[in-house]
Amino acid sequence: MQLSPPDAPAPDVVPASEHGIPRERIHRNARQVLERLVEGGFEAYLVGGCVRDLLLGRVPKDFDVATSARPEEVRDLFPRSRLIGRRFRLAHVRAGRDVYEVATFRASHDAAATGPDGMLLHDNVYGTREEDALRRDFTVNALYYDDRDGSILDFTGGFPDLDAGVIRSIGDPGVRYREDPVRILRAVRFAAKLGFRIEPSSEAPIHELAPLLEGVPAARLFEEILKLFQGGHALESLRGLDRYDLLPLLCPATAVSADRDPSVRTLLERAFENTDRRLAGDRPVSPGFLVAALLWGPVRERADAAQTEDGVRSRGVALAEAADETIAIQAKRTSMPRRFTAMARDIWTMQPRLENRRPRRVAATIAHPRFRAAYDFLCLRGEAGEPVAERAAWWTAAQGDPGEKDPDESPPQVPRRRRRRRSQRRGRAA
Repeated sequence: MQLSPPDAPAPDVVPASEHGIPRERIHRNARQVLERLVEGGFEAYLVGGCVRDLLLGRVPKDFDVATSARPEEVRDLFPRSRLIGRRFRLAHVRAGRDVYEVATFRASHDAAATGPDGMLLHDNVYGTREEDALRRDFTVNALYYDDRDGSILDFTGGFPDLDAGVIRSIGDPGVRYREDPVRILRAVRFAAKLGFRIEPSSEAPIHELAPLLEGVPAARLFEEILKLFQGGHALESLRGLDRYDLLPLLCPATAVSADRDPSVRTLLERAFENTDRRLAGDRPVSPGFLVAALLWGPVRERADAAQTEDGVRSRGVALAEAADETIAIQAKRTSMPRRFTAMARDIWTMQPRLENRRPRRVAATIAHPRFRAAYDFLCLRGEAGEPVAERAAWWTAAQGDPGEKDPDESPPQVPRRRRRRRSQRRGRAA
């Protein structure tokens, strides 16, 4: 077991009788992981967002473990585990049907390698519990739960910050944001998720250092976008991005389009409001639909410009070309999996078919695998002020909702064609 350095900060200990977390709210399997690590002679604690959320009366999404055991030692203790990560190596431990992230205590900042701009290049330098606490991003995420007696160890003042509703950086905010610019997005996300405010000294460097996000790998930025908009607080996250002028760094073309056309901004707000509502009702949300909403402004602008230059070009062709161009440009900033962009492209290119006042093959259109998503998107466009609300109502009625019929036009009744028997077809052919 590693020993703490003599100058390490002594933690404030919050006993179980004062913080009030019921032990039964902690996954049994998570407690078993802790117990096995302690029995193996190591320190082990629940740490981070799970402790924070338990103190706030929320249901944690994950239970993460911090330990003095090295990754290889964790793997030896847990046969059903695997090591992952390059920048910081850790273990995924399977217990029952659950997977728990088990990370070794990290060392102090000076021991980690950084680039010339202060960004961390690798982080496989291990340390003590106290050093690990000071390496975390915000005080509310640096609380350690000791399952042996139910106490909470607070090295950074996170417990009173939770009571005050404050997101506060650990250490110099400028240094911490330079180490990992994604912490800027995390500050915005936590403030939106928890309904907290970013403490003034932690807020001050954001505008100056936000351009460092351009150096973050595109795949990692897309992961952060999903966390911002798929955590049940998408609308407030969007407002946080606006507050700190971060949207132009994540989705430049969308930000420009939203400044030009208020309907783009309204569509984003309605889309994220609906996303929050669906998640609150335990209903699924597709990242492809979020991509469609995020990039619709620039896609529509490009399609409009193409049709203005070439009046012969069909709306469908113009949208397809605009979709490909917009996705390619956005991928340089935030790379997106093909399955998500393919869905967004289908949603966009189906819009002309749904906008048609004399649609053909209505039943076949409704049966299309992407119809529901494209129809929902058409409704969203109508709510945002685009002139498609009438067509959205028509397609609502076409699906059999009598309360949404178009007053000027009734959807056609599409008879089902009876299939002839093979013997009848052969007889006619003869």
